[in-house]
Amino acid sequence: MIRSLSNIVRNLGNQQHFLMRQLSLGRALSAEKNEAKVAPVEEEKAEAPKEEKFVLVEKDGPITLIGINRPEHRNAVNDLTAEQLSKAFHDFENDDTSSVGVLYGVGGSFCSGYDINELSSDNVEANLLMKAEGTVGPTRDHLKKPVVCGINGYCVANGLELALMCDLRVMEESAILGFFNRRFGVPVIDGGTARLPAMIGLSRALDLILTGRQVKAKEAFEMGLVNRIVATGTSLGQAVQLAHSITKFPQAALNHDRRTIYAAVYDSQSFNNAIQNEIMYTSKEIMEEMKKGIELFKSGVGRGGTSRGIKEKSMADWEKEEIKIELELKEKAKEGDKKGADDSDSDKDVPAKESGQKKK
Repeated sequence: MIRSLSNIVRNLGNQQHFLMRQLSLGRALSAEKNEAKVAPVEEEKAEAPKEEKFVLVEKDGPITLIGINRPEHRNAVNDLTAEQLSKAFHDFENDDTSSVGVLYGVGGSFCSGYDINELSSDNVEANLLMKAEGTVGPTRDHLKKPVVCGINGYCVANGLELALMCDLRVMEESAILGFFNRRFGVPVIDGGTARLPAMIGLSRALDLILTGRQVKAKEAFEMGLVNRIVATGTSLGQAVQLAHSITKFPQAALNHDRRTIYAAVYDSQSFNNAIQNEIMYTSKEIMEEMKKGIELFKSGVGRGGTSRGIKEKSMADWEKEEIKIELELKEKAKEGDKKGADDSDSDKDVPAKESGQKKK
């Protein structure tokens, strides 16, 4: 009897030991599975680092702001920055809600050209210089929409060619322009030799490109290289303001005229050819805009040279609500003033009647 009991106890102990081993083994397998699930996620996170934003893009109503964001390098453009600039401009051109672009430099300089610190004598090859769009962005393209450039600090070398890509240039009084790449044997290859003579004439273009000298704001304005001179620190704000002044006009006709001007300068072989371009570039959309413009003129908008009322200003809902409340308060104030005036008139009539009775 005692021997059978001891056998039973021994069997129970073996079963308990077996169950404990199975439980430990199950826990170990579960832990391994969890680790296997977590590990790939960590690997995926490690494999996808965030791309640095060397170009900032913002919207201000119908305006797209594009900022070169490498201030620690005076906004020198490397390959990644050039790619991001090209993408930003392509997105702007394909955005139907955006009419005008503004290009600027973050920090103290607009752009100091291509970042030659990333180059060495081993990787200077023809394909580096012969990119389809340009070495510092889409400088070899003709942009479809107007772009205003805000120039601060240094705007030199390929950075100056970026500025020449724009339609209008707003320059701070302390900013510096120049083809400083002349000192290092780097050629002008981002549209500068094509655009500059058309802007300021052959002789002046040769002067700036061959000497590589610096040009300050007053001289740049006088030779037609820039369109506005503004106080230091205000180029971006003034460029945005100028861009807004362009967006208020009918855009189809505006872009037609812009296109024909460029065609007359770069494409036309003769005066007659330039005149034909003016007619050929006219579209149905432009004719529709003309009809609307005629109706506006007949209603009195735009008389005397003013542009007020040409385009309805868009306002946020909270602004509309504030204006509504302000108008209601003004109406109530008028009613109160009118009521007060009526009461004062009635008070004046009473003494006049009394005095008449006394005289009798």
